[in-house]
Amino acid sequence: MAWVTGPWAYQSVLLAVPSAVILIALPAIFSTVGDKRQVVIGTPGPLRLFLEFGLYGVAVASAWLVWPVWIGAIATLIAISSLITGSPRAKWLLEGSGD
Repeated sequence: MAWVTGPWAYQSVLLAVPSAVILIALPAIFSTVGDKRQVVIGTPGPLRLFLEFGLYGVAVASAWLVWPVWIGAIATLIAISSLITGSPRAKWLLEGSGD
């Protein structure tokens, strides 16, 4: 969600394009060993989790900024449900996986 809504919040192509590249590239480049099949730059689990929480924050905040309230609420519910269903993985990452 972050790479969709984040660039829209800028309302400028000059800022939206680099924003989209950054939001897509960060999670693709920084991976935790044992979590992804291909790791470009090995990242400790807690740092990877911090990166993902940042992406969730961008997704939710941007959704509220650029879309109607009801879509912002749906985006928030999707992010919350994703955090809940991903809690076993988050726990694994917090335990220091990839160190």
